[in-house]
Amino acid sequence: MAKFIVPKEIFHGLGSIENLKELKGKKAVIVIGGNSVRANGSLKRTENYLKEAGISSVIFSGVEADPSIDTVKKGADFFLQEQPDVIVGLGGCSAIDAAKAMWVYYEYPESTLEELAAPFAVKKMRNKAYFVAIPSTSGTGTEITGLSVITDKEKGTKYPIVSHELTPDVAIVDGELCESMPAHVTANTGLDALSHGVEAFVSNIADRYNDSLAKGAIELVFENLPKAYAKPNDKEARQAMHDASCMAGMAFTNVWLGIVHSMSHQIGGTFGIPHGCGNAILMPNVTRFNAKVTDKYEELAALFGKSTAEDFAQEIEALRSKVGVVGSIKEYGVSQEEWDAKLDILTENAMKDPCTLFNPRKPKFEEIKAIYQACYDGVRVDL
Repeated sequence: MAKFIVPKEIFHGLGSIENLKELKGKKAVIVIGGNSVRANGSLKRTENYLKEAGISSVIFSGVEADPSIDTVKKGADFFLQEQPDVIVGLGGCSAIDAAKAMWVYYEYPESTLEELAAPFAVKKMRNKAYFVAIPSTSGTGTEITGLSVITDKEKGTKYPIVSHELTPDVAIVDGELCESMPAHVTANTGLDALSHGVEAFVSNIADRYNDSLAKGAIELVFENLPKAYAKPNDKEARQAMHDASCMAGMAFTNVWLGIVHSMSHQIGGTFGIPHGCGNAILMPNVTRFNAKVTDKYEELAALFGKSTAEDFAQEIEALRSKVGVVGSIKEYGVSQEEWDAKLDILTENAMKDPCTLFNPRKPKFEEIKAIYQACYDGVRVDL
């Protein structure tokens, strides 16, 4: 028996942010990152539509890329002061992920990150507030998922908090909010969406419901990411990428992810490599590794009129190049000395990452290490 969990309500399409005026509540905290949602008008529109709904709002700003546990605790303290019954995560993945974690600490102030990082450890939520997610980037699918990734900067480790309790109650998927995304953000987040579709499709608990969403998302990314990258004001391409991100999110929040993410979490936390970039570097070699135990990559190759997992790996590499993303960790700028010093701990932490549980092929320590090394050097792996 399987279960399929998504938000109670998903409003999607150009202009769908106006559905905020249908919400119920008294007071909202809007969690944002920097100035982009102010500059593009998204924040003002959010405040105005909440006001139409009779909901007052206050803002918590300053969430950084790869949000830290320190920021999360500051936000939770702000929540405890303001006592909202609606929490709105507005912006990129970092703002929404941070808002989810703040929500947990608001409802359970005694929580610790180490406890929450155990799979499905989050207690029953919605005792104080419900959650609304409004993404302004197209990639993470965090508006639809039971996942929040928080960084302990002292340890240099990203902790994925995995629980269906974190699935937002309302998701608004409006491509108009993405037009101001810079090209490199469009590329990285779009490749992140691709990795979600691919890893959900090959998950060891994949099923028909999620396969259809994952495959549909993969097709949308390959067709529309180059368009959105080259022509940022192409609203239809922007909405298609937003839809792809959401669809891939619906798939992976139900069947989870694999070692692309287990490994990417570590290089992101340690070296600051953007998550989508890290995924794009790792994905082709993880495809080659997993293809020894599943034929599902061959189904994805068929989308391009081809037939092998290697064909699909090369399609990923071609798309990565087309949108200007580097092909190796070394090319990103990590020195050999830094890499050699961290490789074993990266491997150890990737093995412990919850996403590893859902990979189609169970990896050994030395296999993860070898994949990492091949991706550092920019060479193909054969394991």
